[in-house]
Amino acid sequence: MLELSRTPDLVVEATLQPLRRMPVDAAVLFSDIMVPLAAIGVGVSIDAGVGPIVGEPFSSNADVDRLRPLEPEVDAPFVLEAIQLLRKELSVPLIGFAGAPFTLASYLIEGGPSRNHERTKALMHAEPEVWARLMAALGGMVRSYLRAQIDAGVQAVQIFDSWVGVLDPDDYALFVLPVMREIFDGLADAGVPLIHFGVGTGELLTLMRDAGASVMGVDWRVPLHEAWERVGFDVGVQGNLDPAACLAPWEAVEAKALAVLRRAGGRDGHVFNLGHGVLPGTQVETLQRLVDLVHERTER
Repeated sequence: MLELSRTPDLVVEATLQPLRRMPVDAAVLFSDIMVPLAAIGVGVSIDAGVGPIVGEPFSSNADVDRLRPLEPEVDAPFVLEAIQLLRKELSVPLIGFAGAPFTLASYLIEGGPSRNHERTKALMHAEPEVWARLMAALGGMVRSYLRAQIDAGVQAVQIFDSWVGVLDPDDYALFVLPVMREIFDGLADAGVPLIHFGVGTGELLTLMRDAGASVMGVDWRVPLHEAWERVGFDVGVQGNLDPAACLAPWEAVEAKALAVLRRAGGRDGHVFNLGHGVLPGTQVETLQRLVDLVHERTER
């Protein structure tokens, strides 16, 4: 996966694959959230069936010292080259992305995927100064990485905080929100939509909105209209369809999708999407029918 992400021609091909199969309204840069960490020398692999693995997990100030500032043009020129190549190919907008500091930190501290993120939360509470340094280092990396993607040509960026839903609101406000505000403040003048997404974040949505994104990602656990009320109708919302529904017969997929559209109420600012990634085993034909359905029901 990392090698694929470092090969611009293959990134272009992988990014274009969905658009060759269905008329989606945007392309998402093919990459992985661990790419910038690997680019600055962190020992990362992505193991099949497991996910990201960090060979020497982080637990101290000395480990934080292993993180140097990312220089995107030097450390990850392949990403920027792929973006430039894609802009020549695409007739729809290109979305870039990065992992959020909390989610990146969880992989660095746990050494890989985790169910409870106990080591991450233990370090956060036991060593708040180490945690603050780690967040600052990762926040700077994410900000510079996304700024470079924007400068290279992406027309929107999304920050994925896949695991931040393990936190309660008090811990999110104290340990995560400040760095997220710094990232979005640092990108506010970029002139592109800024999307903020997390999984299992129903109780965090109001705080996440306060970080400053222009679009909030919503998973499937909160009805869309309730999530939109929590974040305010002055920001856009994206997502909400349970990816597992797409493994069901078409009639079930259609009913779920129409429920999302009904709750959106035809308001401006709704980006129809899944509430997380496409699951293995999902039939391409199901996604094709889903795209057609949404276009038919939302055409103006």
